[in-house]
Amino acid sequence: MNLEELRTLLARHARPEWTTAIDGVLISKVERSDPPAPSMTGTVLAVIAQGAKRLALGDRVYEYRPGQYLVASVDLPVTGQFTDADPEHPALGFGLTLEPSVVAELLLQAGPGDAPRAGGSALPGIAVSDAPDPLLDAVVRLLRLLDEPRDRTVLAPLVKREILWRLITGEQGGIVRQLGLADSSLSHVARSVRWIREHYAQPFKVEDVAQLAGMSVSAFYRNFQAVTAMSPIQFQKQIRLQEARLLLATHPNDVTAVGHRVGYDSASQFSREYRRQFGAPPSQDAARLRHTTHTTAGALP
Repeated sequence: MNLEELRTLLARHARPEWTTAIDGVLISKVERSDPPAPSMTGTVLAVIAQGAKRLALGDRVYEYRPGQYLVASVDLPVTGQFTDADPEHPALGFGLTLEPSVVAELLLQAGPGDAPRAGGSALPGIAVSDAPDPLLDAVVRLLRLLDEPRDRTVLAPLVKREILWRLITGEQGGIVRQLGLADSSLSHVARSVRWIREHYAQPFKVEDVAQLAGMSVSAFYRNFQAVTAMSPIQFQKQIRLQEARLLLATHPNDVTAVGHRVGYDSASQFSREYRRQFGAPPSQDAARLRHTTHTTAGALP
């Protein structure tokens, strides 16, 4: 019953830009299964109500279907596609941005033993589980508030906190709990992830980023790989190539300059790695991007 009403609410309130009147709540409605597209996950809960979604992160592949949810605890570069969508049965998804400060507040308010303690080692940055009925019920009640503007301002924050609590105490609670702990392994990795994203065009030594994260090199490498499914250098390359593709969409005739801008000194290396990532050399892919409309199919939810 929850899933049926969830589909109805998502279909009614879907917008082209995926935003809603409730801050942090996203609704996706996709009517075709486009080729895989790169995007960043954000820190998010995503619930599928209809259709299916597949994400690739490094060498890991995640797929979630109706009644399942995905949590991403770090903003990670993924390649994603809806694998079961058509105009008569569009893929429908719910997304909620996960705020570390709210997670931390809930953990502080919890009674002794109410929320299991997070372990010391970093967990994967993405996980998929079946959505229990109490979680789906809370998501449905949050979406109902889109039809109740008088109640929305007061009740929406309360229901969002309930959803977070269901996640914290649920099967993937370890991942979500680490999001709210300032000294967790995940928070240290997230700090290094942000630094690499902000400085992706410049070379770095892993030792320096490990020091920034407050870890030994061996612990940093192990935890970074656990969260992102990539080494720090591989992660940097993913960010560089995604940024290059965005730049080529608006500067299709400036391939060499784009390569330099994202950090490649060698045009041949840029072309080779770009082709390996996106299936076509930069100039050819840029021409293709010019003749296709922008799609958000790779993004969550």
